[in-house]
Amino acid sequence: MFGGLNATRLLGGATGNELATWIIAISILASTILSMLAFLGVAQGLQMRVWKSQIEAKLRVLETYVDDVKEKAREKLRKAGVKDPDQVVRRTMDYFVIEPVSIEPTDITRRLERILRTEEERIEEIVRRAVEPGTSEVELKNVVTLLAIGNALNLLYKYIRHLLLLGLKTKNAMLVAQLWMMLPLYMRIAKAYHDASETIEKGLPIGDAAGPFAAYMLAKEFREIKPPEEIVKDTVYSIHEFEGRRVYIVRAKGPGSTVGRPGEAVEKLVEERLKEPLAAIITIDAALKFEGEDTGSIAEGSGVAMGDPGPEKIRIERIAVKHGIPLHAIAIKMGLEEAITTMKKEIVEGVSKAVGEAKNLILECCRPGDGVIVVGVGNTIGIGVQS
Repeated sequence: MFGGLNATRLLGGATGNELATWIIAISILASTILSMLAFLGVAQGLQMRVWKSQIEAKLRVLETYVDDVKEKAREKLRKAGVKDPDQVVRRTMDYFVIEPVSIEPTDITRRLERILRTEEERIEEIVRRAVEPGTSEVELKNVVTLLAIGNALNLLYKYIRHLLLLGLKTKNAMLVAQLWMMLPLYMRIAKAYHDASETIEKGLPIGDAAGPFAAYMLAKEFREIKPPEEIVKDTVYSIHEFEGRRVYIVRAKGPGSTVGRPGEAVEKLVEERLKEPLAAIITIDAALKFEGEDTGSIAEGSGVAMGDPGPEKIRIERIAVKHGIPLHAIAIKMGLEEAITTMKKEIVEGVSKAVGEAKNLILECCRPGDGVIVVGVGNTIGIGVQS
């Protein structure tokens, strides 16, 4: 009996050893094949096909975003009486701006300002020539912004497509891999712009209107001395009194979609229209928050709170240096998506906090009899002019 049991055990052991041998052999064979495929570049080719497929899927989504914004722009233009909206869309979708020469930095901000204003004036001229004569400025500004969103989405779509095709053409796996890794960020930006087009189409306030909204709220709380008056293109100022201080409130002219020219407005105010000593310039603007920060939270700082390429911001800085004026800033925190889509409740609450902070700053930094300029920086869509 015991002899039979030992034989069975030996047989089972032999079978187990054979199975283990086969598993090891198959593993070695598979590793050899995979190594050969990797050496020959086949594995890399398969991976590139996977990346290509996923990038192309996102490109199709991005293309629908572009087409959707184009259709929104066409519809707005049709309502404004444009007979051939396709021509206007075609001319503005690929409009580009060439940066000034930076190797010679002398006066670069003025050259950049001239280029940016040429862009602004040219797009407005194209739209103004196409629409009916009676079209309101508000509608015209909103159409221009809608076309600018379409332009940005169209450029993003072409850029991603360019990198994909270039990577495939040159068989550059690293380029395709980098594009694939950056794709979630690009699509997040694209979706934010697409969602913004719906808000702009309806003329609703966006998160970036927090600065002008804060200026509007301050104007309501202070005693008005002089009603709003346009001081430079698309920018208004009004004069108020608060606890013996004279407050000059500057912001873009609403409710159309525009950021105005706050830097030029402040410069003109200080140089031509102020009669009393100026104790401070306070700028209030939306600011991108870090992940983890609360939407609508505020922060105080020094300098000029303004997401400007340079020309408007430097005007305020230069005038402050010339006259020795302190520069105070209040930032209202929000994410990228929140900045360009319909204003959220948390941002409205942040505006109320910023108004309180601005009032405290005025009292602390200015003595009775002094003047202070408060600038509400941002896109003033949906925010009317105080009257």
